[in-house]
Amino acid sequence: MRIKELMTNHAEWIEASTPLRDVSRTLRDKNIGCLPVGENDRLVGMVTDRDVCCRGVADGLDPEKATARDVMTDGIIWCYDDQTDKEAAELMDKHGIRHLPVLNRKKRIVGVLSLGDLAFRGPQRIGGEVIRLISRDAERHAKSA
Repeated sequence: MRIKELMTNHAEWIEASTPLRDVSRTLRDKNIGCLPVGENDRLVGMVTDRDVCCRGVADGLDPEKATARDVMTDGIIWCYDDQTDKEAAELMDKHGIRHLPVLNRKKRIVGVLSLGDLAFRGPQRIGGEVIRLISRDAERHAKSA
């Protein structure tokens, strides 16, 4: 199955200079777990709710002064909308991530693919792979407890 059939369309995205408080509010208000970060019309990073918590709050950053750039993950991993669900799952597994920005072949962001998208919208055959990825994360949490 192709990513464009599974992804969340019309991804919300923010500028790298967006204040952390606004990033947090957007995540909350849109009920989403991540936001692609753009600069000069190019994808430069990704901010997740975990980034806000672990790099922002835990490090004591001022939410009025800190920006998306201060907490985002750069060196972003992404996929094309015409790639397959299996390719996306392999990327997520290899890089230990739960969200992938989705680009078209003109390298413009067209959506976001999450593990949840793969689990709920993907074909049955990939279900085992998604369960394995989720189990990997649960196992990491158990080891750190």
